Amino acid sequence: MDPRLTVITLGVDDLGRATTFYRDGLGFPVLDESDSFVSFDLDGMALALYPREAHAAGANLDPSETGTGDVSLAHNVRSREAVDALIDEAEAAGATVTHPPDETFWGGYSGYFTDPDGHLWEVATGADVFEQFVPED
Repeated sequence: MDPRLTVITLGVDDLGRATTFYRDGLGFPVLDESDSFVSFDLDGMALALYPREAHAAGANLDPSETGTGDVSLAHNVRSREAVDALIDEAEAAGATVTHPPDETFWGGYSGYFTDPDGHLWEVATGADVFEQFVPED
């Protein structure tokens, strides 16, 4: 197997609300959109949103058997100022900040928020191992 993520799919309670959060609030460019599905172009991969019930049914699961578990989505940036700005942008769009940006034990700087459906995101800088994935400003 060629280890590569191409799409991250999130089950959401309200597709319209989630679309507004990611498209209008965070500025994610829409790749494809219909009444039952939305995807966003994340420069080399996609983020897809499906209604939670349909997403669970597609995997032959009860929606109560799905969830975020111990998964977080990380967005790495080049500066502390960018971390602060993105956390503020997410909060203004309706996210809940679960941990304001702060120094990390690994020498970086990061903060966390949850989207309106409870999916956990980290915005970070200073993780040298991920530097290669961060676009130039």
